Amino acid sequence: MIRYTLKCANGHSFESWFRSADAYERVRAAGMVACAECGSTEVDKTIMAPNVRPGRKAEARRSRAPADPLAGREAMLARIRAEVEANSEYVGMNFASEARAIHEGDAPGRSIYGEARPRDAKSLIEDGIPVAPLPFTPTRKTN
Repeated sequence: MIRYTLKCANGHSFESWFRSADAYERVRAAGMVACAECGSTEVDKTIMAPNVRPGRKAEARRSRAPADPLAGREAMLARIRAEVEANSEYVGMNFASEARAIHEGDAPGRSIYGEARPRDAKSLIEDGIPVAPLPFTPTRKTN
């Protein structure tokens, strides 16, 4: 089986499988290859990248050194945390009431972060107040 990337006269691209290159030519000549979008039978093959497997040595190297799916994530979370802490005000357990006050114009607009009970966070979301959970636990700051 061979997969071709095809393009019709109207510029629509699509893919199709054929038993062989000769089979594609016979089916195309018979007008049986049609664009799924517009039905045009004026279809040609386009340039496509072949599906090439790596050599045995490259495959062996890859299998010996399994990729760590968590590699780099801890560093990324640390950068996110540093960015949030540097550019936002920690309001602790007052997050829900402070977010609501900012949204309603009763407190000055600014970036805040803190903690909220699940029911309070749900209430903020239901009321259309834009909030999002952080991918880390905030550092509790003391005065």
